Amino acid sequence: MTLHAASREALDLAEKRLGEVLAAAGTDPATVGDELLSVVALLDREIGLRRAVADGSASSEARIGLARGVLAGKVSEPALQVLDSVAGSRWSSPRELTDGLEALGRSALLTSAEKSGNIDAVEDQLFRVSRIVAGEPELERALSDLTAPAEAKRTLVRTLFADKVDVVTKTLVEQVVLRAKGRGVGNALEELVQLAAERRERSVARVTSASALSDEQQARLSEKLNALYGRQLALHVEVDPSLGGGLVVRVGDEVIDGSTAGRIDALRRRLAG
Repeated sequence: MTLHAASREALDLAEKRLGEVLAAAGTDPATVGDELLSVVALLDREIGLRRAVADGSASSEARIGLARGVLAGKVSEPALQVLDSVAGSRWSSPRELTDGLEALGRSALLTSAEKSGNIDAVEDQLFRVSRIVAGEPELERALSDLTAPAEAKRTLVRTLFADKVDVVTKTLVEQVVLRAKGRGVGNALEELVQLAAERRERSVARVTSASALSDEQQARLSEKLNALYGRQLALHVEVDPSLGGGLVVRVGDEVIDGSTAGRIDALRRRLAG
């Protein structure tokens, strides 16, 4: 997804708000994701509404009020809070607003798969769907056909995949197919695979220990990390005696260094500074 500078800034703000909303107790990420994607579908259909919500000449308060006036009672309060951020920001174009909103909906759905421990399955299913579509040119043409009724394409997706994949996978694939914009669904499906792979990597805790961990130690560590990150993490444990003692834990780009070697390096850096 290519966005201009204003839209990238707006999306960054909305992603931060989405993270706050999804972290709140009682919020269901799958529901928020479904609702945000339903708003994408509405804005795709209602060109005038899309332009009004993205109208940079109107105040942010007016745009937020418009969105809430249309959507209050139709989507949940957590979804409305994300939409407040979307409507209240300046976007480079109405189309980029809906593309950004679609990205937020996808993110919420992948977060639901993370929290339920299904992200590995979702990534694998998206990959298999993308390979099936890539290997069947007639199927890809049918799914990418801009003139085909949306309901017909939705039915085709559900007939082929619905009873074979997770509900998150089904929803994401349907969204790609329903928003096909002439470039075909193949590339869009590959983008989904990459997004899920990035999420899966975030849901793996790569643990390096100075000595082997017992099953009980691994269970306690897993419980603490799950509580810290608010989702189920898969532990991949390796032994490296050069650490001297303790653990190093990597989750995505984050590193928790509790090793002896890490503490010595940190001390050296402080002394050198």
